[in-house]
Amino acid sequence: MNEKGNLTVRRLALWGIPMSLGVMGLKMVAWWVTGSVALLSDGLESTVNVVAAFIAFFVIRYAQKPADHDHPFGHHKAEYLSAVTEGVLIVVAALLIVNEAIGHLAEPRMLDAPALGLAINFVAGVINAVWAQLLIRTGRKYRSAALTADGQHIMSDVVTSVGVLVGLLLALATGYAIFDPVLAILVAINILYQGWKVISHSIGGLMDQAVTLEEEEAIKQAIATHAAGSIGVHDLKTRRAGAVTFVDFHLVVPAAMSVRQAHDICDRLEDAIRTVHPGSSIAIHVEPEGEKAHGIRVKVIKEA
Repeated sequence: MNEKGNLTVRRLALWGIPMSLGVMGLKMVAWWVTGSVALLSDGLESTVNVVAAFIAFFVIRYAQKPADHDHPFGHHKAEYLSAVTEGVLIVVAALLIVNEAIGHLAEPRMLDAPALGLAINFVAGVINAVWAQLLIRTGRKYRSAALTADGQHIMSDVVTSVGVLVGLLLALATGYAIFDPVLAILVAINILYQGWKVISHSIGGLMDQAVTLEEEEAIKQAIATHAAGSIGVHDLKTRRAGAVTFVDFHLVVPAAMSVRQAHDICDRLEDAIRTVHPGSSIAIHVEPEGEKAHGIRVKVIKEA
């Protein structure tokens, strides 16, 4: 990620704090006006957004610090810690919602001032939807795990808000107040699922998960078409840490090839890989012919 990308991610993370506070305020007003436990559950989830926004801001700043003596490969994985923390907070919010909803199952009641409360909640949902799309799009563009996770969580909040609105309209139309706490429990189940997705994705990054098959194929193609002069490539490995993709492999060259010639091939390969994966960290181990190939192999396209 270049400096422009870093600055964009930091700015969005900073703006996420007042945005989350504003949306939470709107949802809690909607609950206060109506007394709906479903709207309360929606507001409780937004409190997680506030905490997550603060965490994401500080973690992103730390993750963008340049490599140093203690962290020679950079601080990129800190973003995954932020995403895992957010996932845990989502689960906690879901459990709080279930606890609140169960208490209202025995004595459900109809909403006060439903039109005003639902209108306020609708406005909060629209704001969240626009903001979530911006975070997800920017997070994926600049490979920010923390920003993407924040956007995905907010988008799950949007889905929750839509479900709450539909359910409460149904309760008002039918006169069955029980829809309110039942809907809150269904919202909590959805939140638990979203929390699990955030946590599992982030753990994959912490465990040095490889790039996707499509990304690996692009790397293989870049190697195959720019390794002319070499004999072959094997033991290709990839992993992702935040915004950086790490690529390493063994390059087999003729035994008589000079160090300068082998170095030129390596330079060419690094440029080609960074074209498909900007900002990649690449390590190439040069071997003389005769070494036994192992791991993932790449067939080099010979010059005509």
